[in-house]
Amino acid sequence: MANQWYPLASVEETAVGRVHRTRLFGEPIAYAKDTAGTLTAWRCTGSQQPGSDPSTALPVIARYGYIWATIGTPDGDIFPIPEYGEADRRNVAAGTIGVQVSAQRAVENFLDMGHFPFVHTGILGQEPHTEVKEYNVAVSQDGREILATECLFYQPMASTVSTSGADVEYTYRVPHPTCSVLYKSSPLDEKRLDVIAIFCQPTGHETLRGHMMLSILDDVNTDDFIRNFQLHIFGQDKPILENQFPKRLPLEPRAETPIRADKTSIVYRRWLSQHGVTYGVIPASEQVNTP
Repeated sequence: MANQWYPLASVEETAVGRVHRTRLFGEPIAYAKDTAGTLTAWRCTGSQQPGSDPSTALPVIARYGYIWATIGTPDGDIFPIPEYGEADRRNVAAGTIGVQVSAQRAVENFLDMGHFPFVHTGILGQEPHTEVKEYNVAVSQDGREILATECLFYQPMASTVSTSGADVEYTYRVPHPTCSVLYKSSPLDEKRLDVIAIFCQPTGHETLRGHMMLSILDDVNTDDFIRNFQLHIFGQDKPILENQFPKRLPLEPRAETPIRADKTSIVYRRWLSQHGVTYGVIPASEQVNTP
């Protein structure tokens, strides 16, 4: 976990010449952007200014509209999202929401289609269309990603340009312990996919900042409309997430009774366990009984 890249804030919303503060794995972190657009991040050991103590400096890069940093030594760049570089796409850093739950709980919720009709009624789902049809889940050969394909679900308003309900095909990627990328069929071009990603910043074991990114085909709506649409959906998830118990994600397979629709969640929990993740989760060896 320590050697992964994590988002801190939107590049666009980071004021020039100002020191911003946040947390990562419970540690106080500061970040800044100078007049040349150069980004810096460092561990907070006092009120020092950027660069005043090189020993506290953190690796930092900009990707997908956000500032990313790591407290460890990453073994490469951030996972690729090739669609982000396509010239005709609308790339929107769609806002950040703080949630009182572990980052892995938020990723699992993002992967769950079953809650669409009940939490996002009239937008991403609608009764009586509640069935989660059979789909495929696999882990890549190198073990670095989870991929769920052929996910089909009825949605009344699948995107910002939708004018009617439709069965929408989804593909989910989990290329990072606290990030997930969703690909869904575009109403404007049946041969291409819209991209929606959640980049979770674990501020503590049971707290996160969820950063949303969209790379979509939309030649109608403003960035503010797209951003508000996505924040509205995330806002519907927030109280559901914050009422989950336990707040850390249990990795013991029998801790929470799964059903067929939870295939991606089951693989995600197993994948975290196999990679030895202990932050933000309850490892199987430490599992306690929950109601």
